[in-house]
Amino acid sequence: MNKKKQKNVDLRGALATPLAEPPLSKSFLLLFFKKEGLACFAFALFALLASDVWHRSTFTTPRPTAILTDRNGVFMAQLGGGPAGYGYWPVGAVPTRVADAILALEDRRFWNHPGIDPVAVIRAADSDMFSGRRVSGASTIAMQVARMQHPESRSLPHKFLEAATALVMTARYGRQAVLQQYLTLVPFGENTHGIADAAAWYFDRPVSDLSWGQIALLSAIPQSPSRYNLGNPRGLQLAKSRAAIALARLRQQNVIDAPTYAEALADLAQLTPRPQPARAPDALHAILQIAALTASSPPIEHISSMIDLGLQAQVTAIARKRLDELRPDGAEQLAVIVADRSSMNVLALVGSQSYSAAESGEIDYAMRWRSPGSTLKPFIFAQALDRRAISPTSILLDAPDSGTGVENADRRFLGPLLPEQALGNSRNVPAASLVRRDGLEASHWFLASLGLDHSDVPGARYGLSLAIGSMPTELDRLVTAYGALANDGVWQPLRWYDNQPEPPPKNLISLDTARTITLFLSDPMARLPSFARMGSTEFPFPVAVKTGTSQGYRDAWVVEYTDKYVVGVWVGRPDGAPMDQLGGATSAALVGQDILLSLYKTETDGQDDGNFAPPPGTAPVDICAQTGTVAADCARQLVAYLPGGIAPAVPPAPNNPPLRIVAPLNHSDFILNPDAPAGLAVLPLRVAAGSSTADVEWFVDGQAYQMAKAGDTVEWPAVPGRHVFVARDPFAGTRSKPVIVVVN
Repeated sequence: MNKKKQKNVDLRGALATPLAEPPLSKSFLLLFFKKEGLACFAFALFALLASDVWHRSTFTTPRPTAILTDRNGVFMAQLGGGPAGYGYWPVGAVPTRVADAILALEDRRFWNHPGIDPVAVIRAADSDMFSGRRVSGASTIAMQVARMQHPESRSLPHKFLEAATALVMTARYGRQAVLQQYLTLVPFGENTHGIADAAAWYFDRPVSDLSWGQIALLSAIPQSPSRYNLGNPRGLQLAKSRAAIALARLRQQNVIDAPTYAEALADLAQLTPRPQPARAPDALHAILQIAALTASSPPIEHISSMIDLGLQAQVTAIARKRLDELRPDGAEQLAVIVADRSSMNVLALVGSQSYSAAESGEIDYAMRWRSPGSTLKPFIFAQALDRRAISPTSILLDAPDSGTGVENADRRFLGPLLPEQALGNSRNVPAASLVRRDGLEASHWFLASLGLDHSDVPGARYGLSLAIGSMPTELDRLVTAYGALANDGVWQPLRWYDNQPEPPPKNLISLDTARTITLFLSDPMARLPSFARMGSTEFPFPVAVKTGTSQGYRDAWVVEYTDKYVVGVWVGRPDGAPMDQLGGATSAALVGQDILLSLYKTETDGQDDGNFAPPPGTAPVDICAQTGTVAADCARQLVAYLPGGIAPAVPPAPNNPPLRIVAPLNHSDFILNPDAPAGLAVLPLRVAAGSSTADVEWFVDGQAYQMAKAGDTVEWPAVPGRHVFVARDPFAGTRSKPVIVVVN
């Protein structure tokens, strides 16, 4: 009984053990889930690979690159764009001849395989194993498209990826589309991509117009653009040898007959295609800079520049020839801009004496900041005329004691001058006086509004020397500003290419003033005695001319305009060192004169023999240069255009009082040097020369101080405090305006 019970218990225990565990062991479950996971992982990997292959097989078309031509449609350059540089042109229907030649060399069984060529794969594998190295490839057209769209290393996994992509691509698009994509992307050397771009680059013609010899030569390049480089004799010879193979295969395939084959070989033998270098590289560089600054999107497929390559070559030759003559006197570089007067289209740009890295560092000196010398003076006079501070009959004083601290370049003074004379003789003193009268900030603002300065430097930084070129500017800015004078006061930017984004024209100078300044600058008589007649600033036709020379003869300038052109020239040195007495009239003006004479020599219609248009409602009047009035017995007269042809009957009121203190300047502050020996702290006292008095009595703080001759400098021992200075003519009883200074 007990044994039986014990047996039952044992049975229950034996049955209880398997019921507590799953019917499968842990190792079996782990193996099961591992296999399922591998299957899922394999499926995910396949899906990812398929997605990648599908993505890679999608055609990607680059943005077509822009072709830059001159104003007459002559090729200048291709403009960069896209990840592989420039040289992408869309390809339309592929001509059968081009397809036959390309496939004869690159993929002879293209029309029969699905994207990979098993015969080529076996041949390549056999060649590689036999030689022990890679000697033959098996890339089809489709595989090459896959690699060009997604460049990878030539490893075996990537080759398998290319093959899979080629299969899918061919199935998706068809062989014809794959071939068209290949002929759009394939490189042909010299940064050209695609058969359309290569045909234009090497032969300047569309694909449909290529001869059999030209087609065969281009077909030879894609296998190795660097090896078959048509730009060097060795590469050209190798390319011709490979092209001959293409023609032979075409003959074997009966694509071409015997006469065509012979003609193609003869054509191939004499072909000497050379990539066209960028013409006028300095002009091209300027256009690219302007386009980069103004274009809101990449350039369109064709850009027509305003450059005239024929005129560009003419101007370049003239400028560099004259520069060679100026080299013994230290001139090393030059820049020239020739623009159409009415439209301000840039017809020619010479950026340097030789725009290359070896000789000039590819620096465009037409867009370099340099001191403009006296070329700013016409705008100083224009502002004074517009503000009615002066008129054409005003008398300006060119004298040493002008209160400006500015001297003339020749250290001479011409005394009373009409504005026309003061500008024509490029006198520094009257120009600085006008700046002081109008105010530094107002003068600087006006120059900046003309685009001559775009810095944040205030006008006070330059002082009165603003009138003589202390504010740097660029040649292109200077030419643009002179364009406003040439176009009746209307400012408009230089135009470098068609459809260039640009601000609207602005009226910055009145018509009357612009025409008056133009008449001033075009009168050779007004330049006497500083500039001799029949020199570099005189022409057989009307030309408005202004030269400029920076301090120390570091920069020489001229800007001149006619009824058709605005020409600007800069001559100098790249290091900013002085030249040997070469100023604007003796260097830059010679270049400008050569250019204008050459331009009008080739004109068929000549130029108007008259003068520039005067201000409306004015008539010419002979004016006495010393008084600004009509005087029959005047020793020197100039022609002025006045309203109604009426001149003042009496001399105009003097612009300066009979007595004017020029030193010290009113409202000046002086700080005494505590370390200076006693007696050395003095203030110089001077009145303006040219007054009617011969003697001057000085008063300091209401007390008579000293008598002196007009023009003499009197020294006053400076003491701290606020002081008032007055000069008095003891005979005429006239007094100067008081000058107040503070000494600390």
